[in-house]
Amino acid sequence: MRAPHATDPAASRGRLWPEPLSTFRTEFQRDRDRIIHSSAFRRLKHKTQVFVEHEGDYYRTRLTHTIEVAQVARTIAGALGLDIDLAEAVALAHDLGHAPFGHTGEDALAELMAPWGGFDHNAQAVRIVTGLERHYAEFDGLNLTWETLEGIAKHNGPVAAPVPAALARYVARHDLELDTHASAEAQAAAIADDIAYNHHDLHDGLRAGLFVEAELEGLPLVGAALAEVDRRYPGLAPMRRRHEALRRVFGAMVEDAIAVARARLRAAAPASAAAVRALPAPVIAFSPAMGAAVATHRAFLFGRLYRAAPVMAERARVGQVVRDLFTLYLEAPHRLPADWQADVAVADGPGRARLVADYVAGMTDRFALLEHARLLPAAAAR
Repeated sequence: MRAPHATDPAASRGRLWPEPLSTFRTEFQRDRDRIIHSSAFRRLKHKTQVFVEHEGDYYRTRLTHTIEVAQVARTIAGALGLDIDLAEAVALAHDLGHAPFGHTGEDALAELMAPWGGFDHNAQAVRIVTGLERHYAEFDGLNLTWETLEGIAKHNGPVAAPVPAALARYVARHDLELDTHASAEAQAAAIADDIAYNHHDLHDGLRAGLFVEAELEGLPLVGAALAEVDRRYPGLAPMRRRHEALRRVFGAMVEDAIAVARARLRAAAPASAAAVRALPAPVIAFSPAMGAAVATHRAFLFGRLYRAAPVMAERARVGQVVRDLFTLYLEAPHRLPADWQADVAVADGPGRARLVADYVAGMTDRFALLEHARLLPAAAAR
């Protein structure tokens, strides 16, 4: 049953370029399908989550992470009577703007683009779905609904000044009301992102041998889960024990988010999706106890996974790949593909830098490494 504060696809604010309604799909289902069929979505298959894509087939990529986020977002949205399709669409698009090599690539591009408005992956996702995807005859981008674009732009909350340049350019012609919270569906996608990576990064760190289960026993969620598994299944095989414990961690985070959202929605009693946006705080969040537990997990992962020596060594290497490619293309734009050269030829300095950033950000891990070796063999051999 649809809640009164759910976003109604039949009452969507529409698309920048008006289109006839679909015969069989709601507006948000149509958005979801366009995202899935986009080139940027396919490229997520070969983009880093934490480990560089070629390092192992078992580690998460941006694509598998995105699918996990979408699954959690659908679960939370369904439990709260929200529009499941809008939550899924925002979840599926939330990482489209990531550069190759995960946050390492984003950090490198942000540094390189500092003189020309910076680089932000949420803003880049909006840039992709509103312009860089060029498949349709009547418009650039995917022409998504206002609600999906809003969710992509501000699923992490209101966008504070200074607004990233790539996002500011778009909202100047299509106001996404960046100073308010997003819909409850977009908030479901945001917390689903937190739940997914706080769960699967523990899996990946264990598989990589960067830490072992015994080191996780002091973490509030994992320690309790391991103890419960040991009580119920004494002597369980190590891989099964790991899985049973971490799926309990996953479930605890989801259940907490749903319980808190239900309580906040009862208290606020928003009568519409617009009323959710006008509230002073998100309606979907962790409880203080769960928030503290998740923060403890993040601190552990930061030190033992994200800043582990092998990961940092690879970050240094691939960060230089991004810097080398950006500098090369900016100084020698004839090295870009022919269809990109045409746009660069008529761009001013900031515009040229933005286009080069678009091209580099769109690369997969493997393509960036191959292009770096082809174009800069001496640098690649360092």
